[in-house]
Amino acid sequence: MKTVGQILKEARTKKKYSLEKIGEITKIKSSFIDLIEKEKWSALPPFPTVLGFVKSLASPLGLSETASVAFLKRDYPPKVLRINPKPDVSPRFTWSPRLTFLAGIGIFATVVFGYLIFQYVRFTSPPKLTLDSPKENQSITGTNVLVFGSTEVDAKILVNNQPVLTDDDGKFTVSIEITKETKEIIVKAISRSGKTSQISRKIMSAGNR
Repeated sequence: MKTVGQILKEARTKKKYSLEKIGEITKIKSSFIDLIEKEKWSALPPFPTVLGFVKSLASPLGLSETASVAFLKRDYPPKVLRINPKPDVSPRFTWSPRLTFLAGIGIFATVVFGYLIFQYVRFTSPPKLTLDSPKENQSITGTNVLVFGSTEVDAKILVNNQPVLTDDDGKFTVSIEITKETKEIIVKAISRSGKTSQISRKIMSAGNR
């Protein structure tokens, strides 16, 4: 099957026209005609201009303009369309089971991590301790003083170095025997990690007033 370049060249040769001669007749540069016959499309002007050249060449060469245009459209290489690798339209976000799974893992990990941090801080911090009795500089009559307060449930309580039991809520109550030389009540709360909280209260016994 002959191409448009071959058809044009054969028709020109049959007419015994040189490139220069047909160029004079059609007012087309002979270099352009040569390029069309050799079908070197990349060296030629854009397609609309080449189409006009072929239409102008058809009649002097005794060819059908319609057929020549049809052959050109068949043989002319298609235009390469550049596809943007990054489309301007952002992809529509959709929630998927995979995202649900990942979100669940993230929430679980956050809760576990937060719990571990909380336990670590709690383990390494001194225990909470409150002392409701005695008050500072409280006057004590008799030989005993009532000591009560609260701490954390897993802490150990010492009152003037004497171990004291706590209930399930961390509360403690004890009656401490005192002498004339007892001038202070010292309460210590000791955590499992060995951290200590201490509250001391001065007292005044009846014999010291």
